[in-house]
Order: sequence, then structure tokens, then C-alpha cells
Amino acid sequence: MKRIMYISTTTRKLTDQEVEEIGQKSTINNAKVGVTGVLLLANEFFFQILEGEEDDVEGVMKRIRKDPRHHGLLILKAEHEVSQRLFGNWSMNTVRLDGMSDMLMQAVRIMLENITETHRIIERYTQPAVLQFMTEGINPLTVPVQKTEQVILFGDMVAFSYLSGLFAVEEVAELVNLYLEITSRKIAEHGGQVTKYVGDCVVAHFPPDRADDAIRACVETLQKIQEVRQAAGQCRLQKYLYCGFGLSKGPVIEGNIGSSIKMDYTVLGDIVNLAARLESLTREIGKGIALSEPVRDACHQPWNFILAGEFHLKGQNFAQPIYSIADPAVDDMKNYLEISRLVGEGYCMLP
Repeated sequence: MKRIMYISTTTRKLTDQEVEEIGQKSTINNAKVGVTGVLLLANEFFFQILEGEEDDVEGVMKRIRKDPRHHGLLILKAEHEVSQRLFGNWSMNTVRLDGMSDMLMQAVRIMLENITETHRIIERYTQPAVLQFMTEGINPLTVPVQKTEQVILFGDMVAFSYLSGLFAVEEVAELVNLYLEITSRKIAEHGGQVTKYVGDCVVAHFPPDRADDAIRACVETLQKIQEVRQAAGQCRLQKYLYCGFGLSKGPVIEGNIGSSIKMDYTVLGDIVNLAARLESLTREIGKGIALSEPVRDACHQPWNFILAGEFHLKGQNFAQPIYSIADPAVDDMKNYLEISRLVGEGYCMLP
């Protein structure tokens, strides 16, 4: 069997009658599939435990996620291969805690609020893959390291070190956050997974059959950043926001890498290094995207590929053809010297 524990927030204050109806419908619907558990309501928080056969519990959860009376559903724990029910005799019970003493009710509310806030914070600092394992009831630390094939994306801002030495710390931090926000959202929208941030760099990976999505994420990021530059005032750091992307494809080591102090679920290998080298090459070829031949060959969309040339990149045994894409946003690229020249010519009044 499977047991799921979740917490969510009501979209509005529910009346006693509504709470009673929720309990009655839950009992009837869940009894049909043999799912038992308990539902607690404390002020604006739902806290529920469900247990039963895995497919049945998943079916109930699918229905719960669509319920407009709550939002922000957060799975606290999922257990597989449960041998004994905790709420077998209750069938399905709904308990409203509002009738408790004010002091005890306040304590319960604070506890649920802190649990929710803590998990939201952890979400921001944790890789999506790790969160996925946890919501599926898998301990991420027990997931074995494996060899997989991935499309690797490596993105980096142009002339970041130079600009960070000229502008205020707050403005530089705002720019980096803006870049990472735009890039990460596009990666996630197209099925990729952000592995890590290294300063102003972002490392992500896509399944091997989603090379088109990886390219699309890069192109749309460059288009969005182009809009940011055009909308920025003459004296805003956003005017200098340019970035490059390197895309490679091949075998990587995927899994838990780290120490007893800190652990990352990440990807390692020559292909990751190659993506970083390709990203650096974007300055030389004057294009916002540089990709390897395996990435090009894995695409199904009619991208307007162009051959940027053959390059012997650091760490590679031989020269290889490198490609880019003919696209206005990809072509709108500047290197370190061009950006520093704009600054030097007084293109923007420095602080």
C-alpha cells in the first residue's frame, strides 16, 4: 500500500456546512476505492493523510489537486510498501480543529504555517530531481549513481566580472537574478532540469530525445533578454545583459555527488565540460548559441542551422564541427571587448 501526507491552504474561509460536506463526500468517494485516512482543518490549513493501494491513492490525489477550495498543495511525505493502515478503523474522518482552545489552536496553526514555510524554502534551494524523488516517497540519498545520456545546457553572462567591478553590488545582484530567472523558467517550461548555478552560470540537462526543447529554451531566453535590453533605460545595467549558451549531447554520470557536509544530485563528465567550452566559443563566433554535431543530429524541428566552423576545443582530442542557428536573437551578441567599448565611450553614465 501507499501512504501520502500533504498540507495545503484554503482559498477562502469555509463554513461549517462546507467542511461537513467535504467530510461526507470524502468518506463516500474514498470508501469506493478503499482509501482511508484523516483530514484535519485548522483555520486556513488542510492537513491530510491518505492510505490505500497505490493506484487508488494516486487517483484520489488527482481529484484533490483539482479542488478549487485549496491551493499550494505540498506533499510532506510519501511512503511505499506500507503493510499496515494507521486509520483503517476510521475509514475517512474529517476533524475541524477550530473548536479547540484559542491557545492550542494558535499553536497548531503556527506549527502548520512553519512546516509549510520551511518546505517552501527548501524547495528554492533544492534541485527539482531531488524534490521529485521526495514527493514519490523515494529517499534521494539511496538513488544509485548511473550512466545516462543527456543534452547538456551551459549558460553564462558576457563580461560579468568586468561589469560587477563597475556597478553597485545591489544592481549587479539584481541583474544576475534576472538572468537566472529568465533562463531557468525557459528551461523548466521546455522540460529541462536546472542542475546547478555557479555564480552567473547555469547548468541544466534535457532528456536525449529533447534536443529541440533545449534549443528552444535557449532561443526564447535570448529573445526575452533582447526585450529586456530594449526596454532598459540608457543608464540601466540591463542594457549590457548579453549571454551565451553551449549545447552538447552524450553520456554523463548522473546521481549523488558530494560529501557528508553537502550533497548535490548532478551530472558529470566530458560532455558537461564540452558544453562549457561551447558556451565560451559563442564570443568568438558572434552567436548566442554554439552546439555540437550530436545535438544538431538529434533535432527533429527545421532549425536554420549554420556551420560556425571546425574548432579544436580544450579537453577534446580532435577538431569538430560546431553549429549555431540563424536567428535575430541569436545573432544579437556582443563579446567582452564590445561591451567594454560601449562603457568606455560613455554609452551609459557609470555611478
